[in-house]
Amino acid sequence: MKTNLIYIFADQWRYHALGCNHQDPVLTPNMDQFAKESLCFEHAYSTFPLCTPHRGSLMTGKYPFSIGLWTNCKTGLEEKIMLKPQETCIGNVLQDEGYETGYIGKWHLDASEQNFTSAPKSGAKDWDAYTPPGERRQGFHYWLSYGACDDHLNPHYWTDSPEPIYPGKWSAEYETDKALEYLEQQRKNENPFAMFVSYNPPHLPYELVPERYYEAFRDCKVLWRPNVPNEKRTPEMETIARQYFAAVHGIDDQFGRLLQYLKEKQMEENTLVVLSADHGEMLGSHGLMSKNVWYEEAIHIPLMMRQKNRIQPGKSNVIVASPDHMPTLLELLNLPIPKTCQGISHRASALGEEEKAPDKMFLCSYPGSPESVSSFAKSGMTHKAHGWRGIKTRESTYVITNGYFPQDKQAEYLYDDKQDPYQLHPRVIGRNCQDPEILEFRKQLKEYLDRLEDPFLWEKERDGAK
Repeated sequence: MKTNLIYIFADQWRYHALGCNHQDPVLTPNMDQFAKESLCFEHAYSTFPLCTPHRGSLMTGKYPFSIGLWTNCKTGLEEKIMLKPQETCIGNVLQDEGYETGYIGKWHLDASEQNFTSAPKSGAKDWDAYTPPGERRQGFHYWLSYGACDDHLNPHYWTDSPEPIYPGKWSAEYETDKALEYLEQQRKNENPFAMFVSYNPPHLPYELVPERYYEAFRDCKVLWRPNVPNEKRTPEMETIARQYFAAVHGIDDQFGRLLQYLKEKQMEENTLVVLSADHGEMLGSHGLMSKNVWYEEAIHIPLMMRQKNRIQPGKSNVIVASPDHMPTLLELLNLPIPKTCQGISHRASALGEEEKAPDKMFLCSYPGSPESVSSFAKSGMTHKAHGWRGIKTRESTYVITNGYFPQDKQAEYLYDDKQDPYQLHPRVIGRNCQDPEILEFRKQLKEYLDRLEDPFLWEKERDGAK
């Protein structure tokens, strides 16, 4: 009997916002219990901490730049960003191997319809898109999704018609309703199934969370991380933090419904369940909000895998990058990994076997706002050669940034994440630094850049980076 797959990921949910990690003051009893029953990958990171790039890596097993996803699918850019149907995605492989496949929730991998027409028949606005049946669904049979819209309390979805569905429920609750319906249908089929559920909360707007979940946090004391500066510790920020924690609490509640169903239907042994996120949330750390920066709060994500009586509960210290999810999942399902995958399978680690896994991973970000892209074009430069790139190990974060606008200066940093977990005291590296540790990081970064044909512009004449 083939193993089923349920892959659930929340948008903008950081590693720290999980009760059993004992950092943020969240209430996640279902996730905490799931963690006890799962293998928890303690060093899972978002290669490019932004929605579309991570999702593209998740679906293809490739690095974002390799699939042309150097920013979010959105309006305002001359280049239409989207996951091209020619890519081999995990849904395509699952479908070819006889799986029934379903996708529920936020997709954000199709080009905005308003890039093509100002008044789409579907009614999609701004970054949103209706993905019609066919190759752009990348191998998923069942479809209940939307491109990118953050109206959590009044969401809309499309199935196989451009006519949108408005359920009038909090998005995560409705998506769980439909996921349970899908599971009930699949129990009657002989074929194995694979279902992906993409919850948009706790993504902003933070205030769009049901009152029943916010009530548990209304008067809670916000325990600020030490890297949140005093000017960010305002009553308004406290409210935002509580709303964020409330949304995570709500996600936990909905996740619990899925776990209960699997238990009642005795599906825990033949179903691989994965819980993760696409990237984190700064929530005031270093004076920042949201994501798309190299700090721990933005890149560190939860990743837990459970298949009872097959995957032993515990913790793994293997480093997992965004492109690693697809090959790992396919090997755990005993399915072939396409040669197009650039990521690494961690099947051995998941099954408690010895694995010669890399001790580092690549991090990246590219300028993606219309303003920054335009400014580079006016200067006769390519924005794709700018932004920041880095190397993440279990103990360190190494970054070179040359900014999001032509006038920005280059800077190079090394963070000791073990001794300085809040990344408050980076080592600022000079151009002529000859420290063997820095030379090795530069060498490793250049190897990634060359491999991916990434045009990142930096001081290539430096020793150790030739």
